[in-house]
Amino acid sequence: MVTYTRDGFPGQRMRVLPRPLVSEALTVGVTERLLATDAGYFPHAANHGRSRPKGAREAVVLVCTEGRGWCDVGDSTEAIGVGQALVLAPGTPHLYRADRDDPWTLWWCHAAGSDVPTLLAPIVGGAGHAVVDLHDPARAVHTMEQVVQALERDETRPVLMAAAGAAWNVLAQIGADRLAGPRNDAGPVQRARDYLLEHLDAPVRVPELAAHVGLSASHFAALFRHATGGGVLEYVKSIRMARARVMLMTTSRTVAEVAREVGYPDAFYFSRQFRAVSGSSPSQFRQASRADHVS
Repeated sequence: MVTYTRDGFPGQRMRVLPRPLVSEALTVGVTERLLATDAGYFPHAANHGRSRPKGAREAVVLVCTEGRGWCDVGDSTEAIGVGQALVLAPGTPHLYRADRDDPWTLWWCHAAGSDVPTLLAPIVGGAGHAVVDLHDPARAVHTMEQVVQALERDETRPVLMAAAGAAWNVLAQIGADRLAGPRNDAGPVQRARDYLLEHLDAPVRVPELAAHVGLSASHFAALFRHATGGGVLEYVKSIRMARARVMLMTTSRTVAEVAREVGYPDAFYFSRQFRAVSGSSPSQFRQASRADHVS
């Protein structure tokens, strides 16, 4: 019988609410409707896996950002890769696990409350589980990180409400992506996203990016805004800062090195942009992240 590792991965982030607090929060106010009970980030989670023959008490959401993994539900085995989410309804027996040769990196959370069945309906239907192509993985990761960041602060009611709001957004976004159907990897906006993710350290010029996907600059900009809800430069900043946060948490590279890796040759400008997006300087973010990991 294979033994899997549940947690303890270098650079991980994880918060699990005490069960008495969960029981209390599920009886009052906003958190009665939705409560993020557990959340975390597992980078390069070799040998990670969970077997729950009776399912989990809460809905489980996993978002894969690197590598891949697998999930067994009933007689079926499904692959989960980069840019996909695995959603499991409460009580659905399952075994999920990282790929042995290319283990996944995950953002994950558990959610309970009276709104869960409504939020899950467009995602899992009557199947109890689903693997969903995320149309904007960077946005999903950002929202998952908001759940984790909220629970890392403390366990007060305002914080639990903030985490609930972020978790609601995660499930609503995944539901919308499920209803919209598979991501069109051949579409110009998706090709542009893929190009930007692969060239984070390169200068971004919208006319050149539009030409790369075969559109005029104005047509491309309109399509991109419609698909993502924002402009190209706003999107680039969000994915650069998301990558920077991961590097600050999981590597020992200097702030200047991280800045160059994500396309900012000027470390001081990078730091100002990072503070505007993340609420702290890169060094403060790294220190806080390390303090959380040892607390």
